[in-house]
Amino acid sequence: MKFTLKDYQADAVAEVLERLDRARTTYERDGEETSFSLTATTGAGKTVMAAAAIESLFFGSDRFEFDADEGAVVIWFSDDPNLNDQTRMRLMQASEKLTSQMLVSVKPPFSKPKLEPGNVYFLNTGKLTKSSLLTRGHVDDPDVIPELRASVQPDLQGWTIWETIANTIQDDDLTVYLVLDEAHRGFNTRANSDKPTIVRRLINGHAGYPPIPVVWGISATIENFDQAMKAADADETRRRLPGVHVDATRVQESGLVKDTIVLDIPAEAGNFDTVLVRRAARRLRESTERWQEYTNRQGIEDKVHPLLVLQTPNTPDPDEVGRALDQIFEEYPELYGNAVRHVLGDHSTQMFGSHEVEWIEPQRVEETTRVRVLVAKDGISTGWDCPRAEVLVSFRRSSKDNPTHITQLLGRMVRNPLARRVPGDERLNAVDCILPFFDRTTAGNVVKYLTGKLDEMPASGVKKVLLDGRQLSVNAAISEAVWKCWDGLPTLTVPQRGVRPVKRLVTLAHALSSDGVRSGALSEVERVMHRIFDDYTAAYRTQVEEAIKEVRQVRGQTIRGKVDADGLSYTDFVERADDRAIRVAFEDAKKAFGADIAISYVNHLTADDSEDDDGLREAYVRTSALAYVAEVRTKVDQEADAFAMAWFDEHRDAVRALPDERVQAYEEIRALATEPQRGELQRPRSRMEDYIELDTNGQQEMAELVNRHLMSDADGQFPLSSLNPWEREVIRRELARPECIAWYRNPSRAAVDSLGITYRDGHGNWRSMHPDFIFFEEVDGQVRPSIVDPHGHHLDDAEMKLRALADFAEHYGDEFHRIWSATKIGSVMQVLNLKIETTREAIRAGGRSPIELYESDVAFVYKPAGTSHS
Repeated sequence: MKFTLKDYQADAVAEVLERLDRARTTYERDGEETSFSLTATTGAGKTVMAAAAIESLFFGSDRFEFDADEGAVVIWFSDDPNLNDQTRMRLMQASEKLTSQMLVSVKPPFSKPKLEPGNVYFLNTGKLTKSSLLTRGHVDDPDVIPELRASVQPDLQGWTIWETIANTIQDDDLTVYLVLDEAHRGFNTRANSDKPTIVRRLINGHAGYPPIPVVWGISATIENFDQAMKAADADETRRRLPGVHVDATRVQESGLVKDTIVLDIPAEAGNFDTVLVRRAARRLRESTERWQEYTNRQGIEDKVHPLLVLQTPNTPDPDEVGRALDQIFEEYPELYGNAVRHVLGDHSTQMFGSHEVEWIEPQRVEETTRVRVLVAKDGISTGWDCPRAEVLVSFRRSSKDNPTHITQLLGRMVRNPLARRVPGDERLNAVDCILPFFDRTTAGNVVKYLTGKLDEMPASGVKKVLLDGRQLSVNAAISEAVWKCWDGLPTLTVPQRGVRPVKRLVTLAHALSSDGVRSGALSEVERVMHRIFDDYTAAYRTQVEEAIKEVRQVRGQTIRGKVDADGLSYTDFVERADDRAIRVAFEDAKKAFGADIAISYVNHLTADDSEDDDGLREAYVRTSALAYVAEVRTKVDQEADAFAMAWFDEHRDAVRALPDERVQAYEEIRALATEPQRGELQRPRSRMEDYIELDTNGQQEMAELVNRHLMSDADGQFPLSSLNPWEREVIRRELARPECIAWYRNPSRAAVDSLGITYRDGHGNWRSMHPDFIFFEEVDGQVRPSIVDPHGHHLDDAEMKLRALADFAEHYGDEFHRIWSATKIGSVMQVLNLKIETTREAIRAGGRSPIELYESDVAFVYKPAGTSHS
């Protein structure tokens, strides 16, 4: 893969491959057709995940320990040829191995008796209709007289596409996998129910043609796919495998999608559309300048060209759109004439006032960077997304159903342009939504809708939606001593699908060498690993010699039975391994130590007799044998981990000085370990917070402001709009402490400026929690950090997070003045001090619920400032 998979993407790919393998086995063994779904929110990278899975299906994968299916044929089906074209390009962009020749757009003439293994064939609904040149003369066409079918076969084709697919399915050496893109579409049953749709014909077979063996649906919502498959499988013969569902919260944490939506509305009744359109143009210009400054500073060649989307009503008023364009050009005159396009249903050039605006295909908007203003309606089109779309102006009128219209389009604007979060800069991780014709009440409904009622919005319960979003910067009143304390704070990585430690070390060496941090790092790793292999070969000589014997032998068993006698006899046999068998054993060494190190060790062993075939064979055997000895593998892994940790420590400052993208790459390498690693916490650069909040009745009011936060406005103030009542109580109590000199609202997401604590959830998966607050206190003349985390004892994750905080305090407690977890029981706030060993033991012992722990003698009452705590 050209792209490094995010951890949730790797997990999803592993699950997809398991389903594909299970489906193939079920079909080959039992002749049973199967289906399963991959569901993920907009912006999760479904096509990237599909590319990784298909690449592994065709070529196998060491990372996922998946063997290639040499007879795999993939049919990629959607109801939109443009969507297919876009997907085809994305697959090529994502994969190193999927070439243009392997990604076949099926077009007439297509004269093939069978589809070829190792290829992806793109089909859409229009290609399978009875009027298509690919199907003309198809046996199920009622308009063709049977005696004349041969004469109406498709031009230049010996087979219809239906026959080609059927022949492929019936070949025992091939397995056909059908990928239904946007799988909830194409199952329309508005026609007579006894006439199956084209997609249903493809899935179930018809007119004597066999059904597709394996159906893999890709969709944003699992419910729609479930309903679609239920409608398609009328006789319920197809076996349903468990679906693969991507957690929206993990998508949000990855940084692929933007964190914040800023809503702007009129503060009073009246016609302010022209004023707010000018504001939108100003936001576009500011965003352009900010991206320009960031990409220049980071040395990024592919510049970001932000896009403004102008959303019209269903029946747009050309003059109204024209006036909006006038305001945009007046505010942002640098935009030249051809910077505007439209994607309305009428594909012809449109006149908006005095502006002549051409139509553009939706999938071309992202790459056509000269287009800076786009006139559109709702969601534009299926599968469309535009990461550079950062400002939305909606001319929709305020009404109760408006959240749907607004959010359909916002759902297509949430990807980050760089496919990663900009570290510490919430302004560049935000989308602006400007609503000239909304009032406060309806805008409040949009906020509620975005933060909890829309399936397609990623991490709907986490995203910040701001009504009066303002940018905060580094608080000038905070001393450098506080920031130095910040720089030393521990934070933990969330392990991705762990690779073997030696592979991780090699990846680190490649990075350090290519970034000029440590020249010759890979050669150095090879020399060190050769020495380690030599040392452990000697230390475990007996086990290695036994392993060598195993590599040189191929064991088998002969089974004998007589026709007229009961029972079978079994005889073991041993044959000497040939070169092919030794190569198979060597594959295990490549998996254990990585191909680079395994091959380099073979070269190391044959350095003095490279022309000797026997010597080369012996080197392969000895290297393979090392992977057979569990003690050697364990010791090698430990050495590689220690070596990597030493390099991370040694080059900490040099790596921190690299551009953001490279810094993130090192954090991803760090996270390739099978256990959490101590990461690097970076300083925040900008923050977006809301200066308006909704009360219990949905009415807007100004947010309470406090000082001493690390990020603040020009007056040194920070709004408490994002805090709940418990959190606000903690802030007031802590700021009243005379020793408190600064504080930080820790973002509740995985980010470089968010302190994270890693733990395993109830399913054994690694997760990350982010304590609410970090306070900085002056203790005995030194700045010391403290964690205070108010968390509901009644919440499902309360016990797991208490354990996580206890484990964190066990390892890193000496670096903090306090580590407290707080909850409110009735009117009293109780605290658990995680720096106390007896408290940690009580949490780990189990047997008591969180509320019982907070009510026990290991807890204490959260008293006002100036009062001692026991």
